[in-house]
Amino acid sequence: MSVSYPPSAGWRDFPRYPDPAIEVLDQRFAPIRIFSAAVERLYTGCRWAEGPVWFGDGRYLLWSDIPNQRILKWEEETGQTSVYRKPSNWANGNTRDRQGRLVTCEHGRRLTRTEYDGSITVLADHYQGKKLNSPNDVVVKSDGSIWFTDPYFGIMGRYEGEKAESELAWAVYRLEPESGEMTVIADDIDGPNGLCFSPDESILYVVASRSEPTRTILAYDMSSDGKSVQKATRRVHIDAGPGGTPDGMRCDTDGNLWCGWGMGAEGLDGVAVYAPDGVRIGFIRLPERCANVAFGGRERNRLFMAASQSLYAVYVNAQGVAGG
Repeated sequence: MSVSYPPSAGWRDFPRYPDPAIEVLDQRFAPIRIFSAAVERLYTGCRWAEGPVWFGDGRYLLWSDIPNQRILKWEEETGQTSVYRKPSNWANGNTRDRQGRLVTCEHGRRLTRTEYDGSITVLADHYQGKKLNSPNDVVVKSDGSIWFTDPYFGIMGRYEGEKAESELAWAVYRLEPESGEMTVIADDIDGPNGLCFSPDESILYVVASRSEPTRTILAYDMSSDGKSVQKATRRVHIDAGPGGTPDGMRCDTDGNLWCGWGMGAEGLDGVAVYAPDGVRIGFIRLPERCANVAFGGRERNRLFMAASQSLYAVYVNAQGVAGG
């Protein structure tokens, strides 16, 4: 008599422990992988999933489905997914400010904040009288300042935004939310995309998603006042290699970078994990290209992965940095 086993979380047979999808490439990653924790698919049905952000006070996760013009909500208690906002103005990257409010990059050419009552405040849509391009990813520093990238991707076509001519060079910005003062942090990065700070906020990492001949993750030392970067310290922290596509990323409290990843010469889709010295120490294989990640759960030790059409998660022996 044959036995038919249901698929595990809807995308594969039950894995053996340790989950072979979680690869140890360097022994520094071995204690980070949990022996009995497997990669789970929590939801599928997106067109291009991006920008996960955890709300521990409500035990739910929000993430963007850009082409479908919506922000989705997954609830930890019930496992149910619903529409949080539609239309979303082509929302992409999300984070929370230090008061717990949702901050969203919108391909509709603005950066917004959702207030406690649900109303939306436009934090930025112009710089020096010119329209932003399509804000992509965002982090909030411990001093409350908001740092975001503004490449062209959302205005290049009609799938993830409205086609338009760029009025500004692509750039990384810093915003003082109370005064509205914006400053250009860097305008010489080819396709600025994902960004995050090191745990002590002494380093800013930025993905150069259009750099040639290979895509890179750049690192900058911060200025003494923490309001800008020392441009002379710009360096390639990670070279993605032939075809490698780092996208969104977050840092854990030990300084490891967890980067959404797609394809590359190795044919890898998933999340690449890099030690502070830039060595790849682990990889989480997914059946879809991963765009962005966020840490959540009660202990900030559950990695959520927005990957193409789906949302995945896995528990790890690491904690995400607050503010990511």
